[in-house]
Amino acid sequence: MPQESSCPSESPTSRTDGADTPHGGRTGHIGRIIFLNGTSSSGKSSIARELLLTLDETYFHMPVDAFHAMRSGHEVSPEELPAILRRTWRGFHRAVAGMAAGGNNVVVDHVLSEPWRLLDCLELFPPRNVVLVGVRCPLQELERRETRRGDRPVGLAARQWDQVHAHGLYDIECDTAATGAEDCARQIKDFLPRQPAPTAFEQLRAKLRPDLPAAG
Repeated sequence: MPQESSCPSESPTSRTDGADTPHGGRTGHIGRIIFLNGTSSSGKSSIARELLLTLDETYFHMPVDAFHAMRSGHEVSPEELPAILRRTWRGFHRAVAGMAAGGNNVVVDHVLSEPWRLLDCLELFPPRNVVLVGVRCPLQELERRETRRGDRPVGLAARQWDQVHAHGLYDIECDTAATGAEDCARQIKDFLPRQPAPTAFEQLRAKLRPDLPAAG
């Protein structure tokens, strides 16, 4: 006797997440990526959690910290660590791209503290379907949060500060020192139906990755 699946059956008429319906200029059959970029302790994860509660469609939160946490716990030498971290980030990017390609909407929290990370994402992510969100916070407040949290290296946010927003272009920005996570999530939700074209990702791809073919 065939075993019953633990997942609900799905038919083309039962889809309710909107992933197969183009709207706001999105490419049909490809999920939307809400890309939260900011330094450590800037409030990205808090916004992501609120977005999952606020958004009407189904979204998956994919934090890079979850990918780092999957790594086995054996000791890694300082010489090995940079290459391992780079491979982790590359794999993370491809996992996000794969989820979107499968028609899933995704909320990503990211730290664009190395230029190659943005270049990699520009190649992999469908630029019309990306909402690039700048999550900003004054450095003094970041340092206060960092000290209070106690689970981040002291000075991490300061080291990331100059690079994270260096590309200088967003679809929408939030200041988490002035606005709480719930209100930031609501602002992003309200922005989605009126995201202009070209998107920030389309503009950045044309500027920074002219080697790539024009996105369809």
